[in-house]
Amino acid sequence: MSDVERITVLSGGMGGAKFLQGLLHGIAAGILPGVSPDAEVTVVANTADDLWVHGLKVCPDLDTVMYTLGDGIDPERGWGRREETWSVREELTAYGVDNTWFGLGDRDVATHLVRTQMLEAGYPLSAVTRALCERWQPGVRLLPMTDDRVETHVAVTDEEAPSGRRVVHFQEYWVRLRAGVPAEAVVVVGLEQSTPGPGVLEALRETDLVVLPPSNPVVSVGTILGVPGVRDALRDTPAPVVGLSPIVGGTHVRGMARQVLEAVGVEVGAGAVGRHYGARSAGGVLDGWLVDSRDADDVAAVREAGIACAAVPLMMTDHDATAAMAAAAVSLVLG
Repeated sequence: MSDVERITVLSGGMGGAKFLQGLLHGIAAGILPGVSPDAEVTVVANTADDLWVHGLKVCPDLDTVMYTLGDGIDPERGWGRREETWSVREELTAYGVDNTWFGLGDRDVATHLVRTQMLEAGYPLSAVTRALCERWQPGVRLLPMTDDRVETHVAVTDEEAPSGRRVVHFQEYWVRLRAGVPAEAVVVVGLEQSTPGPGVLEALRETDLVVLPPSNPVVSVGTILGVPGVRDALRDTPAPVVGLSPIVGGTHVRGMARQVLEAVGVEVGAGAVGRHYGARSAGGVLDGWLVDSRDADDVAAVREAGIACAAVPLMMTDHDATAAMAAAAVSLVLG
């Protein structure tokens, strides 16, 4: 009999979605040790990247998970819809409207229109997400980390500003500035006042395994952990908690983990990120931590911090490679 019938994953956007594809592939193929081929997966997704664009509510990480698992993602970009067109953006540019740097494709706009209409009608984000998933059938239960408005902002140097710095929304830092300037600080507005979304705490308390995928440890998984009550639920769950490093060979594979880790004073290294999450036995959240084979020298220090650790290939080159990563994570904490 399989021991693992329920898995909960705390996910950001592209990295988390790609990992989830491999995880579901591994479950269906029966290659995850001790995991039932009928195991149910719940995804608690970061919503601190959310923003309002041209009057529309956009939830990049929720949509990336939903589109990816529902086979609607653009595989080259890793975000947005496949076979997208851009007539709306072109017309907005012609009108001289600001924020056209955040590209809303024509197909993608439909999702945001539905979401915005439902939110304005009084439905919470969690109910809206369930409704959107009725179309995409992602094969997981997709939960926003909170129904409350939470937004990540990044402080950057600006010599023209009176203070010498200015604060921009995370999406402006990532999309418009391309994370090309140093991040001096990360400020998550509304996080301390937020409450976990419906089903989030139950998903952590009533699961058989919790996985922190190779998502950004500061602005993706970090913000989920920052929702009051989530970290405590993760510490108290009877299920093992295992994470996979987003840092490979001393830097991020994709994204801006290096910039935001430096902003919060964490060394950019696979072992350092594991120690940043911390061992559950010492008040942190991890029982196990996987690093890439290139970072095998970090294993000893992670183990000394009270976290089981192993080095395996962590490049998500295809579904089989990612499923092998998931299998290694399961083996690390379940034996």
